[in-house]
Amino acid sequence: MNKVLKITLKSIGIIAVVIVLVLAIVFIVNIVCNKIEQGKIESYGQLVSVNGQNMNVTIQGNGEETVVLLPGFGTAAPALDFKPLVEELAPYYKVIIIEPFGYGLSDVTDTERSTDNIVSEIHEALQQLNIDQYILMGHSIAGIYGLDYVNKYPNEVSAFVGIDSSVPTQGGMDTKFPIKTFQFLKKSGIGRLMLKLENEDPYAGLPYDAETKEQMRMITLKNFYNTSISNEMKNFNRNFTTAENLTFPKELPLLLFVTEDEIVENWLTLHEEQVKHSVHGKVMTLEGEHYLHHTRSKEIVENLRTFMEEEQ
Repeated sequence: MNKVLKITLKSIGIIAVVIVLVLAIVFIVNIVCNKIEQGKIESYGQLVSVNGQNMNVTIQGNGEETVVLLPGFGTAAPALDFKPLVEELAPYYKVIIIEPFGYGLSDVTDTERSTDNIVSEIHEALQQLNIDQYILMGHSIAGIYGLDYVNKYPNEVSAFVGIDSSVPTQGGMDTKFPIKTFQFLKKSGIGRLMLKLENEDPYAGLPYDAETKEQMRMITLKNFYNTSISNEMKNFNRNFTTAENLTFPKELPLLLFVTEDEIVENWLTLHEEQVKHSVHGKVMTLEGEHYLHHTRSKEIVENLRTFMEEEQ
Protein backbone atom coordinates (compact mmCIF):
# COMPACT_ATOMS: atom_id res chain seq x y z
CA MET A 1 0.00 0.00 0.00
CA ASN A 2 2.86 2.36 0.89
CA LYS A 3 4.46 1.68 -2.47
CA VAL A 4 1.20 2.39 -4.34
CA LEU A 5 0.69 5.58 -2.33
CA LYS A 6 4.21 6.79 -3.10
CA ILE A 7 3.76 6.11 -6.82
CA THR A 8 0.39 7.91 -6.80
CA LEU A 9 1.77 10.95 -4.98
CA LYS A 10 4.78 11.03 -7.27
CA SER A 11 2.54 10.88 -10.33
CA ILE A 12 0.37 13.70 -8.98
CA GLY A 13 3.51 15.75 -8.31
CA ILE A 14 4.79 15.20 -11.86
CA ILE A 15 1.42 16.15 -13.35
CA ALA A 16 1.31 19.29 -11.20
CA VAL A 17 4.81 20.29 -12.31
CA VAL A 18 3.89 19.70 -15.97
CA ILE A 19 0.73 21.82 -15.61
CA VAL A 20 2.71 24.66 -14.00
CA LEU A 21 5.35 24.49 -16.76
CA VAL A 22 2.70 24.52 -19.50
CA LEU A 23 0.93 27.50 -17.90
CA ALA A 24 4.27 29.30 -17.56
CA ILE A 25 5.07 28.69 -21.23
CA VAL A 26 1.59 29.85 -22.31
CA PHE A 27 1.98 32.99 -20.16
CA ILE A 28 5.42 33.84 -21.59
CA VAL A 29 4.38 33.13 -25.18
CA ASN A 30 1.38 35.42 -24.73
CA ILE A 31 3.58 38.27 -23.46
CA VAL A 32 6.02 37.85 -26.36
CA CYS A 33 3.23 37.64 -28.96
CA ASN A 34 1.51 40.72 -27.53
CA LYS A 35 4.78 42.62 -27.84
CA ILE A 36 5.36 41.50 -31.43
CA GLU A 37 1.76 42.12 -32.52
CA GLN A 38 1.74 45.58 -30.96
CA GLY A 39 4.35 46.57 -33.52
CA LYS A 40 2.45 44.97 -36.40
CA ILE A 41 -0.93 46.65 -35.81
CA GLU A 42 -1.33 49.33 -38.45
CA SER A 43 -2.87 52.70 -37.59
CA TYR A 44 -6.04 53.83 -39.33
CA GLY A 45 -8.41 56.73 -38.82
CA GLN A 46 -7.57 59.67 -36.58
CA LEU A 47 -7.39 60.27 -32.86
CA VAL A 48 -9.77 62.71 -31.19
CA SER A 49 -9.24 63.98 -27.64
CA VAL A 50 -12.18 63.12 -25.37
CA ASN A 51 -11.87 63.81 -21.64
CA GLY A 52 -8.10 63.77 -21.92
CA GLN A 53 -7.92 60.41 -23.70
CA ASN A 54 -7.69 59.41 -27.35
CA MET A 55 -10.73 58.06 -29.20
CA ASN A 56 -10.15 56.67 -32.67
CA VAL A 57 -12.54 57.67 -35.46
CA THR A 58 -12.47 56.90 -39.17
CA ILE A 59 -14.02 59.14 -41.82
CA GLN A 60 -14.80 58.02 -45.37
CA GLY A 61 -17.01 59.26 -48.18
CA ASN A 62 -17.94 62.79 -49.26
CA GLY A 63 -21.73 62.80 -49.30
CA GLU A 64 -23.74 65.78 -48.13
CA GLU A 65 -25.47 63.72 -45.42
CA THR A 66 -23.48 62.11 -42.63
CA VAL A 67 -23.90 58.63 -41.16
CA VAL A 68 -22.34 57.90 -37.76
CA LEU A 69 -21.68 54.20 -37.15
CA LEU A 70 -21.59 52.68 -33.65
CA PRO A 71 -20.40 49.08 -33.04
CA GLY A 72 -21.93 46.18 -31.20
CA PHE A 73 -20.47 44.97 -27.90
CA GLY A 74 -16.99 43.50 -28.13
CA THR A 75 -16.42 44.23 -31.83
CA ALA A 76 -12.65 44.39 -31.63
CA ALA A 77 -11.93 46.72 -34.56
CA PRO A 78 -15.16 48.49 -35.57
CA ALA A 79 -13.67 50.49 -38.45
CA LEU A 80 -12.40 47.27 -40.05
CA ASP A 81 -15.43 45.17 -39.16
CA PHE A 82 -17.79 47.73 -40.75
CA LYS A 83 -15.79 47.68 -44.01
CA PRO A 84 -18.50 46.04 -46.23
CA LEU A 85 -21.10 48.51 -44.97
CA VAL A 86 -18.82 51.53 -45.32
CA GLU A 87 -18.04 50.59 -48.92
CA GLU A 88 -21.78 50.65 -49.69
CA LEU A 89 -22.43 53.87 -47.75
CA ALA A 90 -19.41 55.92 -48.88
CA PRO A 91 -20.65 56.71 -52.44
CA TYR A 92 -23.71 58.47 -50.97
CA TYR A 93 -22.78 59.62 -47.45
CA LYS A 94 -19.96 60.95 -45.33
CA VAL A 95 -19.38 58.02 -42.98
CA ILE A 96 -17.91 58.36 -39.49
CA ILE A 97 -17.04 55.19 -37.60
CA ILE A 98 -16.68 55.69 -33.87
CA GLU A 99 -14.49 53.34 -31.85
CA PRO A 100 -15.55 53.86 -28.21
CA PHE A 101 -12.94 53.59 -25.47
CA GLY A 102 -11.66 50.03 -25.26
CA TYR A 103 -12.47 49.32 -28.92
CA GLY A 104 -10.24 49.32 -31.98
CA LEU A 105 -7.33 51.73 -31.59
CA SER A 106 -8.99 53.90 -28.95
CA ASP A 107 -7.56 54.19 -25.45
CA VAL A 108 -8.76 51.96 -22.64
CA THR A 109 -10.46 53.96 -19.88
CA ASP A 110 -11.18 53.47 -16.20
CA THR A 111 -14.31 55.62 -16.47
CA GLU A 112 -17.44 53.62 -15.64
CA ARG A 113 -19.06 52.17 -18.77
CA SER A 114 -22.51 53.52 -18.02
CA THR A 115 -24.77 54.49 -20.90
CA ASP A 116 -24.52 58.11 -19.80
CA ASN A 117 -20.72 58.14 -20.00
CA ILE A 118 -20.53 56.22 -23.28
CA VAL A 119 -23.09 58.50 -24.94
CA SER A 120 -21.47 61.72 -23.73
CA GLU A 121 -18.04 60.53 -24.95
CA ILE A 122 -19.37 59.70 -28.41
CA HIS A 123 -21.07 63.09 -28.59
CA GLU A 124 -17.90 64.87 -27.50
CA ALA A 125 -15.94 63.11 -30.26
CA LEU A 126 -18.44 64.32 -32.84
CA GLN A 127 -18.30 67.83 -31.39
CA GLN A 128 -14.52 67.79 -31.79
CA LEU A 129 -15.06 66.91 -35.46
CA ASN A 130 -17.66 69.69 -35.84
CA ILE A 131 -20.33 67.15 -36.78
CA ASP A 132 -23.74 68.37 -35.64
CA GLN A 133 -26.25 66.79 -38.05
CA TYR A 134 -26.26 63.08 -38.85
CA ILE A 135 -28.03 59.76 -39.19
CA LEU A 136 -27.10 57.56 -36.21
CA MET A 137 -26.66 53.91 -37.20
CA GLY A 138 -25.74 51.24 -34.69
CA HIS A 139 -25.28 47.50 -34.40
CA SER A 140 -26.46 45.34 -31.50
CA ILE A 141 -25.90 47.04 -28.10
CA ALA A 142 -25.66 50.40 -29.87
CA GLY A 143 -29.47 50.15 -29.87
CA ILE A 144 -29.36 50.80 -26.11
CA TYR A 145 -26.85 53.63 -26.30
CA GLY A 146 -28.56 55.04 -29.39
CA LEU A 147 -31.92 55.16 -27.60
CA ASP A 148 -30.39 57.35 -24.91
CA TYR A 149 -28.44 59.36 -27.47
CA VAL A 150 -31.41 60.40 -29.63
CA ASN A 151 -33.30 61.58 -26.56
CA LYS A 152 -30.37 63.67 -25.34
CA TYR A 153 -29.47 65.21 -28.70
CA PRO A 154 -32.74 65.28 -30.70
CA ASN A 155 -31.72 68.36 -32.70
CA GLU A 156 -28.63 66.65 -34.08
CA VAL A 157 -29.90 63.18 -35.05
CA SER A 158 -31.96 63.16 -38.25
CA ALA A 159 -32.76 59.41 -38.05
CA PHE A 160 -31.82 56.27 -36.15
CA VAL A 161 -31.03 53.05 -37.98
CA GLY A 162 -30.59 49.81 -36.05
CA ILE A 163 -28.65 46.83 -37.38
CA ASP A 164 -30.14 43.98 -35.38
CA SER A 165 -30.03 46.44 -32.51
CA SER A 166 -30.58 45.52 -28.87
CA VAL A 167 -33.90 46.21 -27.18
CA PRO A 168 -34.13 47.22 -23.48
CA THR A 169 -36.65 44.50 -22.66
CA GLN A 170 -34.83 41.58 -24.30
CA GLY A 171 -34.17 38.64 -22.02
CA GLY A 172 -30.91 37.45 -20.49
CA MET A 173 -29.35 40.80 -19.67
CA ASP A 174 -29.46 40.13 -15.92
CA THR A 175 -26.97 37.28 -16.35
CA LYS A 176 -23.99 37.36 -13.99
CA PHE A 177 -21.00 36.98 -16.31
CA PRO A 178 -17.73 35.44 -14.99
CA ILE A 179 -15.76 38.59 -15.76
CA LYS A 180 -12.79 37.74 -13.51
CA THR A 181 -12.47 34.40 -15.29
CA PHE A 182 -12.46 36.15 -18.68
CA GLN A 183 -9.76 38.54 -17.47
CA PHE A 184 -7.71 35.63 -16.14
CA LEU A 185 -7.94 33.94 -19.54
CA LYS A 186 -6.63 37.15 -21.13
CA LYS A 187 -3.75 37.78 -18.71
CA SER A 188 -2.65 34.16 -18.49
CA GLY A 189 -2.55 33.66 -22.25
CA ILE A 190 -5.05 30.81 -22.07
CA GLY A 191 -7.54 32.92 -24.03
CA ARG A 192 -5.02 33.25 -26.88
CA LEU A 193 -4.40 29.50 -26.77
CA MET A 194 -8.14 28.74 -26.86
CA LEU A 195 -8.63 30.98 -29.90
CA LYS A 196 -5.66 29.31 -31.58
CA LEU A 197 -6.96 25.80 -30.90
CA GLU A 198 -10.38 26.72 -32.30
CA ASN A 199 -8.59 27.31 -35.61
CA GLU A 200 -11.76 28.87 -36.96
CA ASP A 201 -11.86 31.94 -39.18
CA PRO A 202 -14.87 34.04 -38.07
CA TYR A 203 -14.62 36.01 -41.33
CA ALA A 204 -14.39 33.02 -43.69
CA GLY A 205 -16.40 33.59 -46.86
CA LEU A 206 -16.88 37.28 -46.09
CA PRO A 207 -15.54 40.22 -48.14
CA TYR A 208 -12.37 40.83 -46.13
CA ASP A 209 -8.87 40.41 -47.53
CA ALA A 210 -6.19 38.43 -45.69
CA GLU A 211 -4.39 41.54 -44.42
CA THR A 212 -7.58 43.02 -42.91
CA LYS A 213 -8.43 39.71 -41.26
CA GLU A 214 -4.95 39.50 -39.74
CA GLN A 215 -5.25 43.04 -38.39
CA MET A 216 -8.63 42.18 -36.85
CA ARG A 217 -7.16 39.03 -35.29
CA MET A 218 -4.35 40.98 -33.62
CA ILE A 219 -6.64 43.77 -32.43
CA THR A 220 -9.06 41.17 -31.08
CA LEU A 221 -6.29 39.71 -28.93
CA LYS A 222 -5.21 43.20 -27.86
CA ASN A 223 -8.70 44.22 -26.73
CA PHE A 224 -9.83 40.81 -25.46
CA TYR A 225 -11.71 41.60 -22.21
CA ASN A 226 -9.69 44.72 -21.46
CA THR A 227 -10.71 46.98 -18.58
CA SER A 228 -13.26 48.94 -20.61
CA ILE A 229 -14.91 45.91 -22.25
CA SER A 230 -15.09 44.06 -18.93
CA ASN A 231 -16.64 47.05 -17.18
CA GLU A 232 -19.15 47.47 -20.01
CA MET A 233 -20.21 43.86 -19.53
CA LYS A 234 -20.49 44.45 -15.78
CA ASN A 235 -22.90 47.32 -16.53
CA PHE A 236 -25.16 45.38 -18.91
CA ASN A 237 -28.02 44.91 -16.46
CA ARG A 238 -27.98 48.50 -15.23
CA ASN A 239 -27.75 49.97 -18.74
CA PHE A 240 -30.56 47.82 -20.13
CA THR A 241 -32.77 48.42 -17.10
CA THR A 242 -32.29 52.19 -17.32
CA ALA A 243 -33.20 52.13 -21.01
CA GLU A 244 -36.56 50.47 -20.26
CA ASN A 245 -37.92 53.92 -19.39
CA LEU A 246 -36.99 55.35 -22.79
CA THR A 247 -38.73 55.36 -26.16
CA PHE A 248 -37.62 56.70 -29.50
CA PRO A 249 -38.94 60.24 -30.15
CA LYS A 250 -42.29 59.98 -31.93
CA GLU A 251 -41.27 62.15 -34.89
CA LEU A 252 -37.78 60.69 -35.37
CA PRO A 253 -37.40 58.58 -38.53
CA LEU A 254 -36.67 55.08 -37.22
CA LEU A 255 -35.52 52.16 -39.37
CA LEU A 256 -34.72 48.83 -37.73
CA PHE A 257 -33.11 45.99 -39.69
CA VAL A 258 -33.74 42.70 -37.91
CA THR A 259 -32.38 39.26 -38.66
CA GLU A 260 -34.91 36.51 -39.37
CA ASP A 261 -33.01 34.37 -36.85
CA GLU A 262 -34.49 34.31 -33.35
CA ILE A 263 -31.58 35.90 -31.45
CA VAL A 264 -33.63 35.95 -28.26
CA GLU A 265 -37.26 35.08 -27.59
CA ASN A 266 -39.71 37.31 -29.52
CA TRP A 267 -36.84 39.13 -31.24
CA LEU A 268 -38.94 40.51 -34.11
CA THR A 269 -41.87 41.35 -31.86
CA LEU A 270 -39.63 43.36 -29.54
CA HIS A 271 -38.54 45.55 -32.46
CA GLU A 272 -42.07 45.93 -33.74
CA GLU A 273 -43.02 47.21 -30.29
CA GLN A 274 -40.25 49.82 -30.52
CA VAL A 275 -41.64 51.37 -33.72
CA LYS A 276 -45.32 51.03 -32.79
CA HIS A 277 -45.65 54.62 -31.55
CA SER A 278 -43.30 56.12 -34.12
CA VAL A 279 -44.80 58.23 -36.88
CA HIS A 280 -41.89 57.37 -39.16
CA GLY A 281 -40.97 53.90 -37.88
CA LYS A 282 -40.26 50.80 -39.92
CA VAL A 283 -38.97 47.28 -39.25
CA MET A 284 -37.34 45.28 -42.05
CA THR A 285 -36.34 41.64 -41.70
CA LEU A 286 -33.25 40.35 -43.49
CA GLU A 287 -31.93 36.86 -43.89
CA GLY A 288 -28.63 36.43 -42.09
CA GLU A 289 -26.93 36.22 -38.72
CA HIS A 290 -26.60 38.90 -36.04
CA TYR A 291 -23.82 40.76 -37.87
CA LEU A 292 -26.12 41.64 -40.78
CA HIS A 293 -23.68 44.21 -42.15
CA HIS A 294 -21.25 41.39 -42.97
CA THR A 295 -23.57 39.89 -45.56
CA ARG A 296 -26.45 42.32 -46.18
CA SER A 297 -24.72 45.70 -46.49
CA LYS A 298 -26.03 46.32 -50.00
CA GLU A 299 -29.65 45.75 -48.96
CA ILE A 300 -29.18 47.85 -45.82
CA VAL A 301 -27.93 50.86 -47.77
CA GLU A 302 -30.47 50.52 -50.59
CA ASN A 303 -33.34 50.44 -48.09
CA LEU A 304 -31.84 53.24 -46.02
CA ARG A 305 -31.66 55.53 -49.04
CA THR A 306 -35.25 54.73 -50.04
CA PHE A 307 -36.45 55.24 -46.48
CA MET A 308 -34.73 58.62 -46.13
CA GLU A 309 -36.05 59.81 -49.51
CA GLU A 310 -39.58 58.94 -48.42
CA GLU A 311 -39.12 60.91 -45.19
CA GLN A 312 -37.95 64.10 -46.90
